[in-house]
Amino acid sequence: MISLRRPQAPDPYELLPHVPSFTLRSDDFEHGERLPDEHTNTDKGANVSPHLAWSGFPEETQSFLVSCFDPDAPGPSGWWHWTLLDLPADLTELARGTAAPTGTFALRGDDGRAEYVGAAPPPRDAEHRYYFAVHALDVASMGLSKDAMPGAANTAAVFHTIARAVLIGTYQQTGA
Repeated sequence: MISLRRPQAPDPYELLPHVPSFTLRSDDFEHGERLPDEHTNTDKGANVSPHLAWSGFPEETQSFLVSCFDPDAPGPSGWWHWTLLDLPADLTELARGTAAPTGTFALRGDDGRAEYVGAAPPPRDAEHRYYFAVHALDVASMGLSKDAMPGAANTAAVFHTIARAVLIGTYQQTGA
């Protein structure tokens, strides 16, 4: 059996230019705590996106980009689980199980599906961190197509992010 032991990946948002932060919370999990099984893509999970709500972002915000990224996935580039684009500035909450709200769209994640795909670290791997991020943007639309890759969209967002909120959930599978 191949060992998955490796150093922990850095916090991906610590590597980006600094921007102000705002508040991001969930009714489903606390920052730094384990994601409930419901939000996983495992045999115990239901693949349901968690509730997210945000506040305290800059008044000049024109739209939001919401994403979920796992920097701890085995491989050199982490794993994109969810990216929603063009959320209007007056939308400040996503209910549990939300698909892309009207007028917005989801990009295909690294698994090829344009929807939330929950935590699914390999069995016996170290605990993974899932970075739910909301980027307050200075543009109403990123101008990207539904065929854009989540890494490209999140890179493009760096040039338009005026503030960012991050909420981290964790998950680890045990057993075979």
